[in-house]
Amino acid sequence: MQVYAFVGKTGTGKSYHAQEVANKYNIRYIIDDAILIKENKVIAGRSAKTEASKIASVKAAIFLNEERRIAMVKAIKKENPDKLLILGTSDDMVKKIAENLEVGEISKTIYIQEIASSAQIEEARRSRVEDGKHVVPVPTFEIKKQFSGYFLENLKIFDIFKKQDSGEYETSTSEKTIIRPTYSYLGNYSISDNVINSIISHSVSKVNGVTRVFRVATQKYSYGMKLDIDIEVKFGKNIQKISSEVRNVVIYAIDYATGINLYGIDINIKSIEK
Repeated sequence: MQVYAFVGKTGTGKSYHAQEVANKYNIRYIIDDAILIKENKVIAGRSAKTEASKIASVKAAIFLNEERRIAMVKAIKKENPDKLLILGTSDDMVKKIAENLEVGEISKTIYIQEIASSAQIEEARRSRVEDGKHVVPVPTFEIKKQFSGYFLENLKIFDIFKKQDSGEYETSTSEKTIIRPTYSYLGNYSISDNVINSIISHSVSKVNGVTRVFRVATQKYSYGMKLDIDIEVKFGKNIQKISSEVRNVVIYAIDYATGINLYGIDINIKSIEK
């Protein structure tokens, strides 16, 4: 296995440019913030950015937790990549990650200054300092469960890159996700049940055939939320069609307004209006 490292100080745009570097050197696997990524898909790990503090995030990123370390070692051995790109804030950090994951020595190190311009690095720093934004180099749907309840933004990036092996220019479209971790200096935030219930009740009440929303009950878990919704429908309407539309409306409303992951919605028809 050839191990590459992509190094840059915190907030300089490493994760944003990770896929660009991977494409350039024909690397299919990336280790970034404690997750293993294969071609824009998360296949192992839990992002260090979900940790409650910055110190805990750093510890997670370098795999100091034995359980997480062993799980990642097994995942890498199972995939058996020919090339692996490790992201880190310093030479010491990427070296420590490589040691902990038992992938061998780093054969080549790429620095952020080789990939991004001074203006791009400065803009990345501004985005981190002023807005608390962090980038995860995968599509939003890949990590939404890990970041349930966080502010998420999706980015689609069009890249033109030169393959290191062939020297030919190729194009690619990649997706990235912007998040604001809980340890951001911007502070934590929470969404009350009353707000969630109001969003759902308002959205469901607009569905054709629904005459009343009796109750919205939420059950919160670490990976998202389950919902129970009691409604009244108009006589003569297709109940299956109404239930399907209510489900779709709720999924869209919660995703748009809160970013919370939903993995269960029970819709109960409690009465029929004649």
